[in-house]
Amino acid sequence: MKRELLQHAIEQGSIEWRKHALQRMFERSIPRNDVKEVILFGEIIENYVDNKPFPSALFFRVVHNRPLHIVIAFDEIEMRIFVITAYEPTLEKFESDFKTRKK
Repeated sequence: MKRELLQHAIEQGSIEWRKHALQRMFERSIPRNDVKEVILFGEIIENYVDNKPFPSALFFRVVHNRPLHIVIAFDEIEMRIFVITAYEPTLEKFESDFKTRKK
């Protein structure tokens, strides 16, 4: 995913918040601005280029001393971001860097 295209989509307000994502964000007290920050400045730690209907990716960034993972899909033709889910990674599933999945 090209960062400049994601930035343009966010600037244009072309971001769709899936119902599941909004529910999880509310439950986990993750504000929309934090999600946008992770998308704009975070690291892509997993790429799912073959996902349908659009390629998706898992982003990571620490925001306000809190590690966050955001999964998005991106329609490059329509320049539209779909926020799939947002969560705080746990040490049960990830290494201490919060980027590497435990085997």
